[in-house]
Amino acid sequence: MAIAPPYKSNAPDPAHPRNGFDRFFEITARGSTLSREVRGGLATFFTMAYIVVLNPLILGGAVDGDGKKLSIPALAAATALVAGLMTILMGVVGRFPMALAAGLGVNALVAYEIAPQMTWADAMGLVVIEGVLIAILVLTGLRTAVFRAVPTQLKTAIGVGIGLFLTIIGLVDAGFVRRVPDASNTTVPVGLGINGKIVSWPLLVFVVGLLITIVLVVRRVRGAILIGILASTVMAVIVEAVANVGPSFVNGKPNPHGWALNVPELPKKVVDVPDLSLLGNFNVLDSWTRVGWLIPLMFVFTLLITDFFDTMGTMVAIGQEGSMLDERGTPPRAKEILLVDSIAAAAGGAASVSSNTSYVESAAGVAEGARTGVANLVTGVLFLLAMFLAPLSLVVPFEAASTALVVVGFLMMTAVRTIDWTDYEIAIPAFLTIALMPFTYSISNGIGAGVISFVVVKLAKGKFREVHPLLYGVAVLFVLYFLRGPIESVVL
Repeated sequence: MAIAPPYKSNAPDPAHPRNGFDRFFEITARGSTLSREVRGGLATFFTMAYIVVLNPLILGGAVDGDGKKLSIPALAAATALVAGLMTILMGVVGRFPMALAAGLGVNALVAYEIAPQMTWADAMGLVVIEGVLIAILVLTGLRTAVFRAVPTQLKTAIGVGIGLFLTIIGLVDAGFVRRVPDASNTTVPVGLGINGKIVSWPLLVFVVGLLITIVLVVRRVRGAILIGILASTVMAVIVEAVANVGPSFVNGKPNPHGWALNVPELPKKVVDVPDLSLLGNFNVLDSWTRVGWLIPLMFVFTLLITDFFDTMGTMVAIGQEGSMLDERGTPPRAKEILLVDSIAAAAGGAASVSSNTSYVESAAGVAEGARTGVANLVTGVLFLLAMFLAPLSLVVPFEAASTALVVVGFLMMTAVRTIDWTDYEIAIPAFLTIALMPFTYSISNGIGAGVISFVVVKLAKGKFREVHPLLYGVAVLFVLYFLRGPIESVVL
């Protein structure tokens, strides 16, 4: 009887990188390949390219204290530029597959709460100040120390919560889940599609695209998520060409059967010259004299807390999805990752596009196999090209890109099995962390609820020594964060 030869893997030996590029980015060492990184970079870009359109709509739709608006074309160009540069910087310095762009939620805060009380330059100046403060916290080691003070299972819960958060983002962006028009007359605040039915072409594209992606993932097809996005986009383009569905708003009136943001039609113009006139339009001092010191201080504190913990949660979730965390739940080069994120916050303010931060949609790239900063190079270059190819980047609608977010949400949810649900001292804080992220549409809210409840439970059990000293300080800051409304009403 012949003896079968020993199995020999075709995978490269992690101890012997192929070249200097491989060695620098640790492609082989992290069990990845160049093709996987490229696929991952493409998937990440397609799932977050909407920000080039959405950020200008949010910022450009508001007026500052002087009644002035920002140019939407200039906002689009600057949004793509900063996202591209900061994503590449994260790839080179952090060497971690986490893309950055203007932060949703933060941009709304800047547009509708901060800017109306001062000028746009003053508001962006506060964003710059916040980014510099976070960078100082990183350089002094405090931000990394706080990150490490969070219990490992609570970090796992953060990743799971972000998975559910991604899922609800995908379902809402695709229009599959919508607010009930008159929620005051019903106990149900949200519902399925339009009046509980899937009766529009965009919804059908999303459902079919999601099923295609699920089948590809189950069959473990390489590039499943990216193929799902592209297939859904092609389907959407064909549907629009045949049915002429149109956008979700027509002449200022809602069209519930329309595409959520981008209308998937081939553009008449592919290349356009970017308007970079907003770069450097910020002022760090005038707001303090115009409205007093307390209002800017409260705004900076709110921005600081949001950016600080959103990034912490995102890097845990992405590292968890790619099995890149150590025994303490910390990703490689954590300090460098946090530093680049801090620089991105300041850079966003300096370019008048609001704070730039890490994007949970990067998990779509990790699900495609990305494990290194090479994926960021791909995503970043595509953002830079989007400055010139903005019309082309608008072809992919929410309904196509959102399929990836739902599938990635499932993949991230699987880590819930590693939490000890029999130990209520960690299970209850973990549950609150997981539940509040999607239900309040905020990563920071979920982390805050988890940290505060963890500290309270340990104190109630008389186990105060099991809580890292830094975590007490974090819990106090989150209490102030949640009470900032009453505090502002009293002191302002």
